[in-house]
Amino acid sequence: MGPETQKLTALKKRLLALESCLVAYSGGVDSVFLAYIAHQVLGEKALAVVADSPSLPRRELKEALELGAQFGFPVEVVKTHEFDNQEYLSNPNNRCFFCKHELFLELKPMATAKGFKAIIYGENASDAGDHRPGAMAAASFGVVAPLKEVGLSKAEIRELSRQLGLPTCDKPQMACLSSRIPYGEAVTPEKLLMIENAEYALRDAGFFDVRVRHHELKGGHLARIELGAGEMTRLFDEDIYSELAARICQFGYSHVTLDLKGYRRGSLNEQPLGFKRRAAIV
Repeated sequence: MGPETQKLTALKKRLLALESCLVAYSGGVDSVFLAYIAHQVLGEKALAVVADSPSLPRRELKEALELGAQFGFPVEVVKTHEFDNQEYLSNPNNRCFFCKHELFLELKPMATAKGFKAIIYGENASDAGDHRPGAMAAASFGVVAPLKEVGLSKAEIRELSRQLGLPTCDKPQMACLSSRIPYGEAVTPEKLLMIENAEYALRDAGFFDVRVRHHELKGGHLARIELGAGEMTRLFDEDIYSELAARICQFGYSHVTLDLKGYRRGSLNEQPLGFKRRAAIV
């Protein structure tokens, strides 16, 4: 028995021990895998719940619901209200805490009312050591992270998802749209819609690892595009950069730039000291 199989067995035992659970579900790699296994183990005693707000792209919501229907696990949608919270909108570096706190604030009474004994979410072993304020919110509500508990890494979850036939096995990393706005710059639904449209313009053009980082400049908005290292040359080899820039500008951006460092997680944490100086000469 390989280590992945051992960990999957341990995950199923852990879920059985919970007896019933709500799964905080987003349609991403981890939560789809967790919702699928929870339903496999617990049947109707597991329910996936997706939080709907302006920070969730419309296609992501649609795909999350379609995956539940395709693989037979029930999904419910709850509206969350983090956009009523000024602490979230002001976009501090622990913004994710307020988002997850709002989610679990909705899920806790739902679990009680429906008789579910636990709430679980998709934090995994690869997330250890990362800047994850959302994990603090989860801990404050007693939310369980079974993937992390049994030591499943992101790579192992992708491989197990592939073996199970889950199409999310090779889905790119996703984070809420608010993560594209630098800490300290206000989060608004209007900015998030600009980001969503710009990222889908790139995805519709065939790009896989995509982030559009949103920056405020004097006189306009800047879209800083991050692409996977192996994808950047496509913009120039296929002579599509000017067409994509024009399309992205249609969504409200005054400037469109390509970050030559490429896509990387947490890049907004890198540049509060230096980015504004560079942006002034874009």
